[in-house]
Amino acid sequence: MGEPEDSSHGWVTIYSVQGCPHCVQAKATLGLLAVPVRSVDLGKHPELRPAVKKLAGRVTVPQIFFNQVHVGGNDDLQKLDPEELQRLVNLVRDEPTHGLPLPDDDDDDQSGEGTGEADGELKCEQDELAVLVEDFKRSDVIGSHRKGLSLIKKSFSEGQLVDWLQKERGMAQALARETGLALLERKYMVSIGGSSEKCEAGVPFAAALSTIMREVVLKLFSDHLSADGKRVDYQAMAKSPLFERYCTLAVQLQRVELLALSREEKLAFFINTYNALVIHGYLRLGPPTSTWQRYRFFNYVSYLIGGEVFTLQDIENGVLRGNRRGMAQLLRPFSKTDPRLQMALPDVEPLIHFALNCGAKGCPPIKTYTPQDIDGQLRTAAEAFLENGDGCVVDSGKREVRLSQIFKWYKADFGGTDEKLLNWVLEHMGDSAKKSDLQSLLSAGKTKVCYLPYDWGTNSTH
Repeated sequence: MGEPEDSSHGWVTIYSVQGCPHCVQAKATLGLLAVPVRSVDLGKHPELRPAVKKLAGRVTVPQIFFNQVHVGGNDDLQKLDPEELQRLVNLVRDEPTHGLPLPDDDDDDQSGEGTGEADGELKCEQDELAVLVEDFKRSDVIGSHRKGLSLIKKSFSEGQLVDWLQKERGMAQALARETGLALLERKYMVSIGGSSEKCEAGVPFAAALSTIMREVVLKLFSDHLSADGKRVDYQAMAKSPLFERYCTLAVQLQRVELLALSREEKLAFFINTYNALVIHGYLRLGPPTSTWQRYRFFNYVSYLIGGEVFTLQDIENGVLRGNRRGMAQLLRPFSKTDPRLQMALPDVEPLIHFALNCGAKGCPPIKTYTPQDIDGQLRTAAEAFLENGDGCVVDSGKREVRLSQIFKWYKADFGGTDEKLLNWVLEHMGDSAKKSDLQSLLSAGKTKVCYLPYDWGTNSTH
């Protein structure tokens, strides 16, 4: 293993993986300290993982060392006392460092982010308060309480929270109350009726976060989409301050209370999250260009949502398709004992196929969705897709209907037979000449179904 050359100063070493918002924030903070910073990408150098785990005692990233002094993760860095931080800065400036595991090729970034592939083995560190909230949610404190004549589910009193923090976390009463206020301020829970006497366990947060993220993504798309809505300038998007804002918001997904979502909220939330995660993955990892890269991309690029990891495959096939096997999958995404199974829609929703955008040219255009009238929005998306020549072509002369490969890959979602598929297509077409032609074909008898070539080229403008 290589290491920095001996000199009159040392190094701050940060072990990270690409696409981790915690790592990005930590690097930005370290960049303000005017000390040498060496970033080691553990996605690019997996051989270093065991040594880093042994030194840090953790598998999360980032892990930060001032010379040989282990500070911890991003949260630990942000909480450092100013005097302690200055001591560590002086240590780096005055003394060399030795012995930390570094790559042999010495090609990692010494000031910013490295490069690497999606990593299914390392996870971003969790927000400290998120860990506390997860433990609290598993306690028997949260229940139903009356406020006047109303019965409020998933609620608790301020006193119950403070008592739990004192008993289970060993906090003094003053610290427990301060922690409760921090949970309120950071929206892990909300006050009911303007009072902190009873607090609901974060139920409204999902809707609020989804709304904010939707607005940010919509702005990003509008700023960087081509005039036809099918191409994205990823290079410009990656440099946008708005994208960094999105990365910060994405971290908050771990606070979402998924079980509280209605069907409509779940559809909008997971469709928008899927489309945004694809963009996030493209910007951090680059677009996949081969079948194997696409497989890895959709099976490993993930967000931590409500305490559980959801990959793109998990969102599409596990949640939105009612836990059905996807392409090249031998098993259902969620087993019977998987807690994420509770998130799955009870039945497949075929209309989601016209809302999800995988970044390829053959995908439906990128849009965002709201829970209000989500079914109407999805139906409109389907109509637009079928009206387009890339989605459906009706050839009356050959008595043939040519459809997007999406209908072939997910034929079971549309009825499973050619007859049911064509009837579904007809039912979901908008009033148009194409619909009239298809109606005439179906009325006249047997109609052949074939499939259009699918364009796996990326929707990047570059």
